[in-house]
Amino acid sequence: MHDCHAVMDGYRFFVKDSPTRRGGGVALYVREQPDYVELCLRADEEQVESLWVRIKGQTHTGDIIEGVYCRSPDQEEEVDEAFYRQLQAASQSQALDLMGDFNHPGICWEDHTARHTKCRRLLQSKNNNFLMQVVAELMWRGMLLDLVLANKEGLSENVKVASMITF
Repeated sequence: MHDCHAVMDGYRFFVKDSPTRRGGGVALYVREQPDYVELCLRADEEQVESLWVRIKGQTHTGDIIEGVYCRSPDQEEEVDEAFYRQLQAASQSQALDLMGDFNHPGICWEDHTARHTKCRRLLQSKNNNFLMQVVAELMWRGMLLDLVLANKEGLSENVKVASMITF
């Protein structure tokens, strides 16, 4: 991840560099509020390019876990499985919102089918953790690259698809 990042007043910046590749990593801005904490879901799974933050809910609402994930196109199956274990742990929260680049172009989100075993494994994990795919807008040559998954309806609303900024 690049050392330089845009400062946004009223937001806290979380970042995790890629453990395996130069220039990779994930980042997340969270609106400043009294109680939030970065989570380490599984200490033995640091090779996963993911970042998880628990945000304390207001009165009468539960906590929310926000996650960011980036999967390299040639990622090993053991790293995929480590991510799915993280996802299962995060899914225990009443409210989970996960976004990122999952690099599974072999999935057809209209009929929830997949051409490859790795893609089918993502669909299986999504279903096992009761996640809904929120982004419906097709990107990049007709493939849905960036996903937003949530386990609670209305958690991710007004999602806008924008181009990614690279350094």
